[in-house]
Amino acid sequence: MKKALILGITGQDGSYLAEFLLNKGYEVHGLIRKSSTGNTKNIKHILDKITLHRGDMLDVTSLYKAIKEVEPDEIYNEADQDHVSWSYDSPGYSCDITGGAVGKVLEAIRQINPKIKFFQPVSSNMFGKTDISPQDENTPFRPQSPYAAAKVLAFELARYYRDVFGMFVSTGIFYNHESPRRTEEYVTGKIVHAAARIKLGLQEKLYLGDLSTRVDFGYAPDYMDAAWNILQQESPDDFIICTGEAHSIQEFLEEAFNYLELDPEKYVEFDKQFVRPGKTSDLVGDFSKATKAFNYQPTVKFKELVKILVDAAMETVKKEKYLKDMPK
Repeated sequence: MKKALILGITGQDGSYLAEFLLNKGYEVHGLIRKSSTGNTKNIKHILDKITLHRGDMLDVTSLYKAIKEVEPDEIYNEADQDHVSWSYDSPGYSCDITGGAVGKVLEAIRQINPKIKFFQPVSSNMFGKTDISPQDENTPFRPQSPYAAAKVLAFELARYYRDVFGMFVSTGIFYNHESPRRTEEYVTGKIVHAAARIKLGLQEKLYLGDLSTRVDFGYAPDYMDAAWNILQQESPDDFIICTGEAHSIQEFLEEAFNYLELDPEKYVEFDKQFVRPGKTSDLVGDFSKATKAFNYQPTVKFKELVKILVDAAMETVKKEKYLKDMPK
């Protein structure tokens, strides 16, 4: 039985990956950090099937200890500060945990067992401002946020350990990928939950920033399938994972509201506080390399994705309404 260690197992990607690997027959371990609010919501249904280890991406001792104890065949790093807007306010922390910590993990692997396979997800935001569309694995980077710059560092560290030490270190250049496990800190989660609350009479207005940004929206479980496939290749490499389609935030908004028979113009207002200081180009990827290597194809496209997210948000908000309407 193969063993996998997932760093960031409680997040959107880490939790879907844990489910995927369990279905593949893996023994699954995860690194979990201290949280004042509790952070096992996404994995509570599989807690009896996985083993958790306490640690933190900024604490090299805990990383070394977890890897040494688990002796995994594969490590997937799904832990980072993955919110672009947050990175403008906390650039140091974002760079440390999203970029610098990758070097700590890779060095620990090199010292403990350099034969461990390592997967590092990076981001389409690395391309930032670019005149090339669609982007492929050779498109130059020009990041427009501390988060994106940190992902460039993670990418280069992955290549360094692969090239210099011959380690099996692969990356997935992931474009935006969503799921019902996205929190409302992200614009997609914010939109679908607002639409649901407006529909059920719990909210009156939704405030958003720039709606013109065009995004390549994918479905998170598809991307975790790809992450596993990337580590099953004969040689380590870098692969773009995306849908190959770009849709604006405005389109996403309209699709979500129209699905609930709401007119977004009646409820949505612009708020400059949500406009990012660094604007990227339209980012849409070319996933042909992944298709050739392991037959990657996105299974969920834009319209279906929006419906999945809205339906899930409606279920969540109905529970909110039920609790709100309960007699005190």
